[in-house]
Amino acid sequence: MGSDTPAPTRRALTVLIPFFNEAGNIQPLIDEVHTALDGVDYEIVCVNDCSSDTTAAELVTAQATRPDRIKVLTHVKRRGKSAALFTGLRSCVGDWVQLLDGDGQNDPADARRIWDLIAAKDENPALGIICGRRTSRNDSGFKWLQSRVANGIRRFCLRDDATDTGCGFKLIRRRAFQDLPFFAAMHRFLPALVKRAGWDVREEPVADRERQHGVSKYGFLGRFGAGLVDLFGMMWLVRRGGYGVAAEWNDPRASR
Repeated sequence: MGSDTPAPTRRALTVLIPFFNEAGNIQPLIDEVHTALDGVDYEIVCVNDCSSDTTAAELVTAQATRPDRIKVLTHVKRRGKSAALFTGLRSCVGDWVQLLDGDGQNDPADARRIWDLIAAKDENPALGIICGRRTSRNDSGFKWLQSRVANGIRRFCLRDDATDTGCGFKLIRRRAFQDLPFFAAMHRFLPALVKRAGWDVREEPVADRERQHGVSKYGFLGRFGAGLVDLFGMMWLVRRGGYGVAAEWNDPRASR
């Protein structure tokens, strides 16, 4: 970046939303975000993970309505949710980054409530992530049971203080986000990764709404098999130790 390039305008909050084949969900979700965050200094970063439906066109339309608030990034090849989050992170200028799923099942009203309750006050500078814990589930009984078992195993193995890591609703301090290593499916382990980096983890109850358009992108066998492999890798990573913090840094983790 050249010396004459102006620094990006810093904002209080970035809402980061990955999309893959979410036609019909885009404008309603973005409209809800605008309504919920009225009065907050925010931006919305949308990442289209090489969708094959009308997602790209709908994102262009949504951006045209609020070009001052919305950025759209498009993968040239499909790379998955974790890659989409890191692509978006490179463009985020908010001190905090609110992650929402593109299917509309996360409620932007929860984002405003938690922003006002916790992030805006910033009473704990070492708080790295606030994870949503779904108070109700719009899934089948089998999928609910599968999630409960997987969360229990993961929590036992990683000690990550998270009871519902599958919930896409997460509010993460950008500085903490930038500390994290990237690998495929790392979005499933954000609490453990943030804790490993020395930041605090907190949970808050959030709603889980019914999907209005499209279908889930996650099947049982693929998620289960990949999840086991990733869990073994995370166990190794967590046991290799956390990050160092220098006494000379102005770092809220220095006292830990």
